[in-house]
Amino acid sequence: MLLLPPSHSTFTSLHSQKKELGNIEDGFRLCCTRSHLLIAASMVAVSQADTVVVGGSEGWRLGFNYTNWALQHGRFYINDKLVFKYDPPSNNTSPHDVYLLPNLWSYLTCDLKKATLLANATQGGGDGFEYVLNKWRLYYFACSVGNGSHCKDGMKFFAMPWPRWNS
Repeated sequence: MLLLPPSHSTFTSLHSQKKELGNIEDGFRLCCTRSHLLIAASMVAVSQADTVVVGGSEGWRLGFNYTNWALQHGRFYINDKLVFKYDPPSNNTSPHDVYLLPNLWSYLTCDLKKATLLANATQGGGDGFEYVLNKWRLYYFACSVGNGSHCKDGMKFFAMPWPRWNS
């Protein structure tokens, strides 16, 4: 068997493979750096959170436009705590509850079939029911009373919490 010295093309091929590995390593370092930044940013977001009473002084009640309230409130941030305050059912008040709807279609049509009950009719009394916006995603909230009639009458809103960046 005759051994020949490596050709120029072999060295070129090895050099390009080494260069590709270097690019992969650089990409990995960049990815790790970005991951560390994301972790640090999420830690900052954990350290700062607001408590927001849904509807402000109006609370969670029929006859109030929560979509406008949410838009006027400004941004919600990850780990903000929403507080739903409503009177427990009585002869003078209508019962209310809080559901988390699974998607935009359910929100638009007030379809509560696949919604998750967050707070029943008695949980909004006193200090209210608290819900933390712990992820960067859309949250759709509604009242189910009257087979969705409260939702259809405007007792619903959505929130998209953003990361909180320190300046």
